[in-house]
Amino acid sequence: MRNFKNVVKTVALLGMAASAVSCGDVVRDGKSPSFLVIDSLQGSRGGGTSSTFGNPLLSDVLTSKTSPAPCSVPAPCTSVFNDNGQVVLRIVPKDIGTAVAGATPSTNNEITISRYHVNYRRTDGRNTPGVDVPYPWDGAATGTVQIGGTLTLPFLLVRHDAKLEAPLADLANNITIIDTITEVTFYGQDRVGNAVSATGTIQIEFANFGDF
Repeated sequence: MRNFKNVVKTVALLGMAASAVSCGDVVRDGKSPSFLVIDSLQGSRGGGTSSTFGNPLLSDVLTSKTSPAPCSVPAPCTSVFNDNGQVVLRIVPKDIGTAVAGATPSTNNEITISRYHVNYRRTDGRNTPGVDVPYPWDGAATGTVQIGGTLTLPFLLVRHDAKLEAPLADLANNITIIDTITEVTFYGQDRVGNAVSATGTIQIEFANFGDF
């Protein structure tokens, strides 16, 4: 009976140790004193006459241009353009202080963004990369979110290569539209090295849209 109790105690201790390790991982992963918040995530159609950002983004997989020469209305030139994104970021302290004394963040709480990850998901649930949606990918973008301010950070949202690969390349010769909810996750660090990330979404519709 005593041996059985010892076994139970050992198992319980191992379970507590495993829980402690798991909790420790959570604490280490989220120990920054600040949250990274996305105020706005928008896209701009490449190859257009303006750089207006909005959501949703109508991503043209094949763009026809009628100028400059030798491009013309009777003989337009076709090309592929990337689509750009723009995100507005800010910092929110985890410790908001009290009604009498609010929290006073320092420059150590500033967050520098260094990279981002883009993942496309179809609204109908068909999500095989290279078949149903473009491949997910990682990009580089650098900017610092300062205390009390916002950072407007431009980045590449849809690559040229994605429009030359399946399934987007197949849209050039048909009227199919691929509707996606695209997730963009931004990664950075505060001044003392704590990892921080934030994820936003934007609706992107891929098709061979009319150009003129």
